[in-house]
Amino acid sequence: MTNRMIETSPLVYARAAGLLYLIIIVLGLFAEIFVRSSIITPGDATATAGSILGAEGLFRAGFLADSIMLLSDVALAVLLFTLLKPVNKTLALVALFFRLTQTAVIAVNLLNYYAAVLLLKGPGYATIFGVAQLNSLSLLFLDLHSYGYDLGLILFGVHCLILGYLIAKSLYLPKAIGYLVMAAGVTYLIGSYTRFLFPDFVGAVSPIYVVPIVSELSLCLWLLIKGVDLERWREVTGSAGVV
Repeated sequence: MTNRMIETSPLVYARAAGLLYLIIIVLGLFAEIFVRSSIITPGDATATAGSILGAEGLFRAGFLADSIMLLSDVALAVLLFTLLKPVNKTLALVALFFRLTQTAVIAVNLLNYYAAVLLLKGPGYATIFGVAQLNSLSLLFLDLHSYGYDLGLILFGVHCLILGYLIAKSLYLPKAIGYLVMAAGVTYLIGSYTRFLFPDFVGAVSPIYVVPIVSELSLCLWLLIKGVDLERWREVTGSAGVV
């Protein structure tokens, strides 16, 4: 019984990672598409403020979704390190820290998101600022949140490059997914740096974000459904499946 549990442990870690990845993808898409895209009107502070106040529950649900996503990301980072350290422990550790740093940046950046509703609803601000000023400041914080997210994705892009390399070299996970994850890393770096350095071309590069969607969903489903190739895992680790 003990040997059987040890032998299947990589599958348990892989499927737990896949489940966490699925949670992250679902909550991330919910927060971006169903919350921010429906509430924020770019360049229109008055309309955005009206949407926040008119759908305050949805706005706060976006905060909840992002916070759960970040908590899941911390656990996922550790599980991916556990799964990939047999390939190269140093690189797996570097990937771990890039992902955790990205998570920390986005977590702190959530304060910018929450500041938007805090300004509009918080006591005392209306006595200092006019309505138009409060609306403009609220939109400014949402813009800062958007840029802060891209700053985090620069770190995540580097993580994906290393993660994809480790997956491709692992033997117990598909090379194709490894290459896709590396392509996602390149996409995040291009997209985020374009946002900061060449803002006029943001619209032109937007279609490339289909690459991360395909790659991360592929990795998520593979981990969740297939896990790892146990025979190859044993070859790489030189054990009966000990993690």
